[in-house]
Amino acid sequence: MEVLSSRMLLRPADPDASRSFYRDVLGLAVYREFGPADDPGVVFFLGQGFLEVSGRSDGSRGAHLQIWLQVRDVEAEHRRLVAAGVPVRRPPRTEPWGLIEMWIEDPDGTPIVLVQIPEDHPLRRDHRTIDI
Repeated sequence: MEVLSSRMLLRPADPDASRSFYRDVLGLAVYREFGPADDPGVVFFLGQGFLEVSGRSDGSRGAHLQIWLQVRDVEAEHRRLVAAGVPVRRPPRTEPWGLIEMWIEDPDGTPIVLVQIPEDHPLRRDHRTIDI
């Protein structure tokens, strides 16, 4: 599998406390924020990867951590992984936010989302402005 980008997804029991911890205590730089202003998802730079703090866990064991892997072709990975006997928790589908996602899990039950970013998705656009 060719992984184009990756991130760890943290679903904390207390999102405000977790955002504050990673931003203010650890001092991680913010890559981007998304969602509602009163409860945003925040993606932090984490060396060569990213840490996304978003959503909320129900407090049960293992529900707070997920792995996010961006791939070129989710459908091709779906076929390959099914042929390899990997159980698919959720087959590929386009989410309301425009990403194509498929869910699997590792042998210990850690959720893994495989993501394809369509060509016309805003994440593919360069939003920087050039001052001349």
